[in-house]
Amino acid sequence: MRLTSFTDYGLRMLMRMAGTPGQGISTAEMAQEFGLSRHHLTKIVQKLAQAGYVATRRGSGGGAMLARPAGEIRLGAIIRLLEEGQPLVECFGPDGGDCTIDGRCRLKARLRAAEAAFLADLDRSTLADIALRPDFLLAEEFV
Repeated sequence: MRLTSFTDYGLRMLMRMAGTPGQGISTAEMAQEFGLSRHHLTKIVQKLAQAGYVATRRGSGGGAMLARPAGEIRLGAIIRLLEEGQPLVECFGPDGGDCTIDGRCRLKARLRAAEAAFLADLDRSTLADIALRPDFLLAEEFV
């Protein structure tokens, strides 16, 4: 399974926030730290905030931070949220795509089972399990 860059960047952001709980981090800081587009990160933060995973504050001392403890955030739930609307294969989409073997395909059931197993495995881990350690973050500042 290949995740979109939207999900990849969202996971990086959450890992960073989990490493410094309670500290607001601006999208500009994260964009610079990860070498990514601030505009793209802003859209991801908005989606995570709408789902209740991230809280945002404007102004001095503001930024984005986790809205709940990292140990309560399951990775599978994050992947489902950020990959929403991105079917594993075209025929899993809302209109079924242009599949010419629909009704006879024996691959679809196996792919659905593999996708479910992938997400179930991620559901066993939390954001706390993959948080960036503060010592890693400090080491990066001196590179």
